[in-house]
Amino acid sequence: MEELLLTLARGLVDDPDGVSVAVDEPNEEGIIFYHLRVSEADMGRVIGKQGKIAKAIRTIMRSAAVRNHMKISVEIDE
Repeated sequence: MEELLLTLARGLVDDPDGVSVAVDEPNEEGIIFYHLRVSEADMGRVIGKQGKIAKAIRTIMRSAAVRNHMKISVEIDE
């Protein structure tokens, strides 16, 4: 799952080396939080107009998680 998120984000940004993902342990509800970090200059590319790209990333990640019987949430951190 982490590799999928990295691949999606690196395809969108100008600085692929500035992309990183941190993964939290599952919480009491079994949800795993993925924290996506990109350089400040690329933040707009990852969020998109009105958050449409961020929503698409979250949708793709949730779809992949369901196939693996997981619950996840993607957070985009500054």
